Amino acid sequence: MAQGILPFKYETEKNTTGMTALAGLPVYLDLAQVTGLSKSIEKHLKVRKGGQGWTDSQMVLSLVLLNLAGGDCVDDIRTLEADDGFCEVLKKAEMHGLKRKVRRSLLRRWRKEKTRTVPSPSSIFRYLAKFHNTEQEGLRQPGKAFIPAPNEHLQGFVEINKGLSAFSGFQDSGSTATLDMDATLVSTNKIDALFSYKGDKAYQPLNTWWFEQRIILHTEFRDGNVSAGFEQLRVFKEALDCLPEEVKTVRLRSDTAGYQHNLLRYCATGENSRFGVIDFAIGCDVTQEFKKAVAQVEESEWKPIYKTAYGKKYATGTEWAEVCYVPNAIGHSKKDPVYRYLAKREALDKQQELPGMDTQIKLPFPTMDIDERRYKVFGMVTNMDWEGERLIHWLHERCGKSEEAHAVMKDDLAGGKLPSDDFGENAAWWWIMILALNLNAIMKKLAMGCSWISKRMKAVRFSFINLPGRVVTRSRSLIIRLTKNNPAMELLINAREKIAMLQPVPSG
Repeated sequence: MAQGILPFKYETEKNTTGMTALAGLPVYLDLAQVTGLSKSIEKHLKVRKGGQGWTDSQMVLSLVLLNLAGGDCVDDIRTLEADDGFCEVLKKAEMHGLKRKVRRSLLRRWRKEKTRTVPSPSSIFRYLAKFHNTEQEGLRQPGKAFIPAPNEHLQGFVEINKGLSAFSGFQDSGSTATLDMDATLVSTNKIDALFSYKGDKAYQPLNTWWFEQRIILHTEFRDGNVSAGFEQLRVFKEALDCLPEEVKTVRLRSDTAGYQHNLLRYCATGENSRFGVIDFAIGCDVTQEFKKAVAQVEESEWKPIYKTAYGKKYATGTEWAEVCYVPNAIGHSKKDPVYRYLAKREALDKQQELPGMDTQIKLPFPTMDIDERRYKVFGMVTNMDWEGERLIHWLHERCGKSEEAHAVMKDDLAGGKLPSDDFGENAAWWWIMILALNLNAIMKKLAMGCSWISKRMKAVRFSFINLPGRVVTRSRSLIIRLTKNNPAMELLINAREKIAMLQPVPSG
């Protein structure tokens, strides 16, 4: 019986062929080796220390590779296992550089002959369960925001990611780190998930994006009902501890979730012993008091905001002005720091309202009326002395890259499809996705070239990872053969050569 309409059919190969659909993925094994990722996993997680079966490194690295290959759930590991050629490379890479005694000890972890190259779905679920802190679940109180304390295994991911951050910073030793703090909602149908402010079940991780390195410096997995600004100062301090020693100056950007006076004071007064005063630009709440202050700004003090595109300067139709505003929360002591408040406005004259629309639709941004004109209004607070237009453009850069990273986490990688009802398992899954995100960012920046930095995973997979090839053995070495005249060949070889020249972070 014919399989379909057109004259072709599918059959299974009777023998192992060495074919692979992931001929570019082994280059990430090169990068993982030079970054010390596997050693860091073994050092900090310690879930399978001294045990039988899969090691921590084999477990986590398999899931990192699954993210990069395009898998978004645990069962997708079956597809990775079915790739004969890539599995041959992975087995060879795991034993590379190990002494005979270490190789034999790895083989003795198995009571029976090892038949798989990557863990099975059931073993992955059992492994992820080790990151769940059951005792913390009993501390939840109805109506109160709660962040379960991570157990020792889950906390190890912070140190692993700190190592990746140190490696990235060491290769490009800039002394300034611009940190963008923002939360993102991960919608889910898990039974134990809680409702977010948008009305659906979700988790809401709070992420700290290192703008210069294009990586996530720190993340904290949270329930959906925990607001983005909850304990943000504590998270910010933890993120600062993750910065490598080459960084001397820190700047902070955040949306209105970061408009908390304890966070502003911490930055402005130089309470951090390492970095001193931390420059910041943060969106402020557009309250009635703030609107009153904006209304008192003279019309002559509003300045136009321009943008530059293709070498030309264009008017955006928006304006900015300094606002004389001191909120009650910080206006009670002469010792309190003084901040600058800026406002941006955009006239809504061009948006014609239909009859009755003002009673039917609520605009998703604050508005106010000035001299019989309606404006969209945005406010910000800062301790920086930059010119206002420059400050506003700089703050809005946060919206471009850190929020794009959220889309990559949830759509391009496996962060948008959580594996369990248990908080700790999902937190570990989220952290593993972050490791894949950062490893790919380092790959694009240091190995693939500047033109690849802004490209999403779709382009990377199409041109670099998901390449057909055949793995053959010759003189105890593996050779990955691509199709003739494949345009990716030069890119792969150049990337490997650049990775080979990267220097590991000095120990100690």
